[in-house]
Amino acid sequence: MKKLTLLVAFTMLLQLAFAGGLLTNYNQSAQYVRMLSRNAALEIDAVFYNPAGLVKMEDGWHFAFYSQTIFQNREVNTEFPLLNDGYYKGETTVPVFPDLYAVYKKDKWAFSLGLGPVGGGGTSTFDRGLPSFEIPISKAVPALAGLSQINPALGVTGYSADLAFDGSSTYWGIQVGATYAINEIFSVYGGVRVMPSTNAYKGSITNVMLEAGGQMNPAPAWLTGASATVSGIAGQASEGANIMYGTAATMQPVIDAGGGGFTLAQLEGAGYIDAATRAQVEGGLLYIGVPSEQIDMMNLSQVQGTYNAAGDELTTTVAILNGTAQTLEATSGAMEDREVDTKQKGLGFTPIIGINISPNDDWNIGLKYEHKTSLTLKNETKVDDLGLFPDGAEGSYDVPGIFTAGVGYRGIDKFELQLSYNIYFDKGVDYGYNVRYSSVGQQVHRDIDKNYFELGLGIQYNITDNFALSVGGLISENGVSPEYQSDFSYSNSSKTLAGGFMWKITDRLTFDFGVLNTFYIDDTVEFTDPDVGKYKEHYAKTTFDVAAGLSYSIF
Repeated sequence: MKKLTLLVAFTMLLQLAFAGGLLTNYNQSAQYVRMLSRNAALEIDAVFYNPAGLVKMEDGWHFAFYSQTIFQNREVNTEFPLLNDGYYKGETTVPVFPDLYAVYKKDKWAFSLGLGPVGGGGTSTFDRGLPSFEIPISKAVPALAGLSQINPALGVTGYSADLAFDGSSTYWGIQVGATYAINEIFSVYGGVRVMPSTNAYKGSITNVMLEAGGQMNPAPAWLTGASATVSGIAGQASEGANIMYGTAATMQPVIDAGGGGFTLAQLEGAGYIDAATRAQVEGGLLYIGVPSEQIDMMNLSQVQGTYNAAGDELTTTVAILNGTAQTLEATSGAMEDREVDTKQKGLGFTPIIGINISPNDDWNIGLKYEHKTSLTLKNETKVDDLGLFPDGAEGSYDVPGIFTAGVGYRGIDKFELQLSYNIYFDKGVDYGYNVRYSSVGQQVHRDIDKNYFELGLGIQYNITDNFALSVGGLISENGVSPEYQSDFSYSNSSKTLAGGFMWKITDRLTFDFGVLNTFYIDDTVEFTDPDVGKYKEHYAKTTFDVAAGLSYSIF
């Protein structure tokens, strides 16, 4: 049986992105959570969404702090036929998801600072593990069922195991930059985001049990005992082979003397063998399954050939049994408790450029391009029973480039509209190989068919100068291929609805509050396993987000 291992599963990012592309969090302010469209923003959260528009703010200092509480459930339902239960649920709760912004605006210049988790930001916990953990264990049942042919008490009919996995991923973004107003219409931005990043993985496979003889038994000890039992049977078979070969050898002098063509009865009558010898030889033939009527007709050469053939068969059986015993012993080691506890840390840099176009007071257009982030993470490993994370080893975890565009319109009395478009250049990033295929010795690349995009519309209704309500809608469509999806890392296209309010407490202090709910489209992928053939796996997800925050200006 193959060694139980998570293979490259742990190295796959768990995609804890909550609103955005495959790896990117785009939910970076309470205004976004209540509108879902901020790419043409001219308020302080433009530090992230439209930094080239910051020169439209009043001269002075501007600060903002927002926090979100996020709940996400991930459901994997696999039809792999050998599992006890194919349903797995992972829960992610992020109590605090902070964003901090600061802007200093003076005449044609604006200098800005932003801090927030641009990727990840939470821990996903799977109390039952994932199919990639359990499938190798489930295969033990059919793989060991044949032991019942050796000894009925050794027949394996079921299994159980305690599986657990926690994966967290946080990519902080520290963004600094400068904005310059070329004239009243055009302004430009240049900046960089420093991205200190950490992935952490804790996983365990413990208490693996095998059901045999109607009882659940600790797998390592039971397999070791089964190995000893099979080895004992192999020893008995070896002794039997020696007896067969030895008995055949005693017949050779009689055959050499010309007695090979005579039956046992004729040899006894001629005095070549005595009655005891004849009875012993016939008893051996009966034991190995030769009918008595056939024995009466066999000559000595045929009897010798039958004994040698039986010895050969037992010798083959001995080899098979010894091989089985060795496999059981090796499997016993693979069924022992395993644990992984590691972190991966690194630092990346993202150059950012932007342009803002304000043809008049009613219209505003924001454009931004974030370059691809080259990111290398280094292992800091505490426990690695599976040999997956050599301490100090490095791996690539690049984040795709992003182009964003937004159009804002304020020409309708008391209404503000924003339309936003994002495209994530996922085809420019190598997402590695699919863990599900890797676990069965295949290499299938996690291909991207087309780049991920989002289209959002936000509407704000200004009830008074100090209070406004808003709603928003967002459509997201991923471009992943079926080969991309696995239980560890999958993406679902989605639709999101949002709402909230803005309360301008004073001329300097503003409070924003928003909620959103994302409705993901379930996805189904078909896998082919070399042992069981084709089966389907279903992926689902839900996200609910509550955000609030304050912004303050010093004019």
